[in-house]
Amino acid sequence: MSDRKYLLGIDFGTLSGRAVVVDAANGEQLGTHVTEYPHGVMDHALTAGDGRTLPPEFALQNPGDYIKVLRESVPAAIAAAGVDPGDIVGIGVDATSATVLLVDADGTPLCEKPGFENEIHAYPKLWKHHGAQNQAIRLVKIAEARREPWLARYGGVLSSELLLPKVLEVVEMAPTVYAAAGVIVDLVDWLTWRLTGRLAAAAGDSGYKRMLQDGAYPSREYLEAVKPGFGDVYETKMNYPVVPLGSRVGGLTREFAELMGLPAGIAVAAGNIDAHVVVAGANAVRPGQLTAILGTSSCYIINDRRYHDCPGVLGIVDGGAVDGYWGFEGGQTAVGDIFAWFIDNCVPAAYENEAAERGISVHELLVEKSRGQEVGEHGLVVLDWHNGNRSILADARLSGLVLGQTLATRPEDVYRALLEATAFGCRVIIENFEEHGIGVDEIVAAGGLLRNAYYMQMLADVTRRPISVSLVEQTGALGAAVFAAVAAGVYPDVFAAADSMTSVERNAYVPNEETAEQYDALYGIYKQLHDLFGHYNGVSPMHQLKDMRARIFRDRAEAAGQSRT
Repeated sequence: MSDRKYLLGIDFGTLSGRAVVVDAANGEQLGTHVTEYPHGVMDHALTAGDGRTLPPEFALQNPGDYIKVLRESVPAAIAAAGVDPGDIVGIGVDATSATVLLVDADGTPLCEKPGFENEIHAYPKLWKHHGAQNQAIRLVKIAEARREPWLARYGGVLSSELLLPKVLEVVEMAPTVYAAAGVIVDLVDWLTWRLTGRLAAAAGDSGYKRMLQDGAYPSREYLEAVKPGFGDVYETKMNYPVVPLGSRVGGLTREFAELMGLPAGIAVAAGNIDAHVVVAGANAVRPGQLTAILGTSSCYIINDRRYHDCPGVLGIVDGGAVDGYWGFEGGQTAVGDIFAWFIDNCVPAAYENEAAERGISVHELLVEKSRGQEVGEHGLVVLDWHNGNRSILADARLSGLVLGQTLATRPEDVYRALLEATAFGCRVIIENFEEHGIGVDEIVAAGGLLRNAYYMQMLADVTRRPISVSLVEQTGALGAAVFAAVAAGVYPDVFAAADSMTSVERNAYVPNEETAEQYDALYGIYKQLHDLFGHYNGVSPMHQLKDMRARIFRDRAEAAGQSRT
């Protein structure tokens, strides 16, 4: 052992988990390792079970994949760092938010118990599981009718991605699974439970995803009005303490110390939402700084000294991202996923061949071909709702739209319009914040899309905001390590830890005023479409199409079941 102190940040993403060993003095990332989830996201078939086809809008995971990350990535990251495991003093974890597990009283997921291996509702429901949209709508309608005061903290809407709609979905679709669950828990809290043997919920996740506001959950009376027999769900299945961010949940158990090659008893910090932890990792912990986590989806978090009513946000939580400030969250359910979908499904072979011959990616080729266009030259506007809308409409049943295509439209035109659409979606969220008193002075960005400088400059121009960027590769894992440093007593608070341990380039992208003015006109058309389809009077055609698809799936599943019998 030496006098140096090191921290371990473990980040559980959508498709993989990674561990990073960090120097507590300066945040230097000394060793890292990534483990891909063998089962990835199960959104078509239950590959962890009998392979049955999943209903539309499902997104499930296998909890064994999370343990594989602990078993493989932690020892590999320590080995890569070349540090003595005895010098690691704290562990911080973050994970995809509102990934909901139903487990027994000891924490074993129901999908791992005999009789539930092929029950789709026994598996963890990932953040982008949208099967509970009908439940989310009903929860809101009844809350509105009862004038539930907590509803304003979620912008007057509830996303189907939140915990409560997902649990209600289980109650209604698989009551035997619900009855068998001793505990319902979010992934971040399940992880710290396994690591320490102590079940405690982190304040940030509890406020944003479990609907804890001012120390209380939605009332028994409200929940009974939603579904008779549902009123005691928090009392009987989520009755565990809530702890602030940066606090110490407990010490690492001997079992997991042996699994990961670490000393038993070292501090494990309260878990954090994978996007929110970037606020600390990118040192955007102060008011006016909008943290933008830009990846397969995008999440936007900003702190303010005061509470503001803000319709359309995903959540407003006291101490939600940083203890001592109100945290406001918005987001887009698909950004990088949209670009990847287009590349995988809509690009002709000639483009793929050209990219391969030149040794560049198809993304790079499309950027090159579209870069020289004037704003609006392609004649297109896209609605970026290919995976629904998280903010400010909170409607998972909305879908993507491309307006203006002609026989002259080329792949690079559509690709650029998709990039612009996601930037416009970000601008809608920023304008909504500002309209309700939450100032946005700068964007501090992290995530995979930072690699696309073309997109980053476009985002600065569209939003008219300077963009600072995190210079570290694993900003989320670093943020988890920042909270670990506080839990381990290395720093007194997250502000001191973030100032010492993060690395950010300020004003890496600055808006070009001429280009920004040109984008204003195109954004105006986007906003017209946004309001037309997002606030549709009557039954939205987007909803009708999804209903038609779901009906066909149900008929096909029923026919298959009858043929088996």
